Amino acid sequence: MKLPAKVKIVEVGPRDGLQNEAQIVPTAIKIELIERLADVGLRVIESTSFVSPKWVPQMGDNAAVMRGIKRHAATVYPVLTPNLQGFDAAIEAGATEVAIFGAASESFSRKNINCSIAESLKRFEPIVSAASALEIPVRGYVSCVVGCPYEGAVDPKKAAEVAKILFDMGCYEVSLGDTIGVGNPASVKRLIEACTKLLPIEKLAGHYHDTYGMAVANIYASLQMGMAVFDSSIAGLGGCPYAKGASGNVASEDVVYLLQGLDIETGIDLAKLAVVGNWISSAINRPNGAKAGRALCAKTAE
Repeated sequence: MKLPAKVKIVEVGPRDGLQNEAQIVPTAIKIELIERLADVGLRVIESTSFVSPKWVPQMGDNAAVMRGIKRHAATVYPVLTPNLQGFDAAIEAGATEVAIFGAASESFSRKNINCSIAESLKRFEPIVSAASALEIPVRGYVSCVVGCPYEGAVDPKKAAEVAKILFDMGCYEVSLGDTIGVGNPASVKRLIEACTKLLPIEKLAGHYHDTYGMAVANIYASLQMGMAVFDSSIAGLGGCPYAKGASGNVASEDVVYLLQGLDIETGIDLAKLAVVGNWISSAINRPNGAKAGRALCAKTAE
């Protein structure tokens, strides 16, 4: 299959990336990160999560972040809303797009949100209904689409069924999350084949963690299947809480480097993106997880 001419990158660093940081990241740093990401050409930046600060203390300043950012006219700033209370708070803080998440693994769903997959999806119906009434777009996530820390390999058909339920519920796009990063090009292709039997490839996105160093290869395999939307995180922010010492999200810089090499348009300035990756890594005192970012910054420092 011909590769897509253009790809949409959904930047998840400010939310998925920062939520696992042990030290609370100052609100001003989060706001500056989001603004700098918009300035380099990112047009979708997942900005925060409206969850209880008891569960995710790092996101306790969600409303302050949403109110504090100077919004770029061409960029959308979706937020995660796991329940109606979170949705209402997000709308009050100025959110114009929200995201909800289910899982393809029964054990993961029970351990993560203390209910079955079916129950978790049922909980989202009032959110989607409220969003629809306000004409707020809703994006869906499916966790553990390839493997689960408790169950091992996940049946692609199960992941496809959950994606279809979210799509039918009203999600305009469903992001397939390889939460523990065990996927490889063969398992990812099987996953996409199963999903495209139930919904169009144009409605699917790839969210691949880099635990085993396979994320960029998995993105390339997905491009060959016609996928044109990918989630990534600046500087590879976001550890994987289920695999000790493992990296989490694929780095945005590495994804953009791949896409540029394939002549696929992203609208993102890679050199400037690398500078932002270096800046945030240093601001939160952690190593820069982007290979392309580190290489580009080392080159300009020569």
